[in-house]
Amino acid sequence: MILADKWKDYEILECGDGMKKERWGNFILVRPDPQVIWPLNSPDWGNYDAFYHRSSQGGGKWEYRTQLPESWKINYRNSIFKIKPTDFKHTGLFPEQAANWDWFSNLISKAKSPPKVLNLFGYTGGATIAAAAAGASVCHVDAAKGMVAWCRENAALSNLSDAPIRYIVDDCMKFVEREIRRGTQYDGIIMDPPSYGRGKKGEVWQFDRDLWKFLQKCRQLLTPNPLFFLVNAYTTGVSPIVVGNLVRETLSKLDGTVTSGEIGIPISKSLNALPCGLFARWQRS
Repeated sequence: MILADKWKDYEILECGDGMKKERWGNFILVRPDPQVIWPLNSPDWGNYDAFYHRSSQGGGKWEYRTQLPESWKINYRNSIFKIKPTDFKHTGLFPEQAANWDWFSNLISKAKSPPKVLNLFGYTGGATIAAAAAGASVCHVDAAKGMVAWCRENAALSNLSDAPIRYIVDDCMKFVEREIRRGTQYDGIIMDPPSYGRGKKGEVWQFDRDLWKFLQKCRQLLTPNPLFFLVNAYTTGVSPIVVGNLVRETLSKLDGTVTSGEIGIPISKSLNALPCGLFARWQRS
């Protein structure tokens, strides 16, 4: 497991009974996490600002102990992100991804010329901001207009309003197919495909059914000597080795190495870490 352990504005304070207690800047949130199957050590959660309660009918709602601002900001290295609790328990950022940001940012910063990077299923743009800050030109693609707008906000907060970032609201599969027809090529590709997704025009995405086909299409967008390729996933029951195998087969004719595993976050005042997803990485030899 690789750990996102360089945060100063974020930490997991405690975990137990299916929940995690987190510090996001100056505010403490308690949220559900399916990986937390061990008991809570303390009798209660102590002080917190907001607690997300799941509903038996699905979804849930926030209980607020203090009056939180509508949104606030946290920093990671030189990047700034807007945090906002949503109705679906999320906050607009997955802090464990900092482990991936550091990896590809290092590759980008050492490149002989500014690489072109494609970020698919880009959400609110954590990876986009990191890549742009490291010196890449980035194409950010997500099917949700609100998420792309949020990415643009994060870019502005991080003083990247004038950075070479292209913001695209589109179905990722259809966008990739159009880029193939246009002959566009990229030095690096980042993707965070969902387990299941449905587009506005009825497009359906299923991770286990569609990932291989999608990887084959993305392979056609790579330059002859690409820099890196990253797949991140949160799909339950999928092994990092399986995704690593898919990436290795996809890029088998390129000179590079593949690594795969879990990403996680350390739990403060504990020897434990919380697993938060999986990755498969290819980088040029």
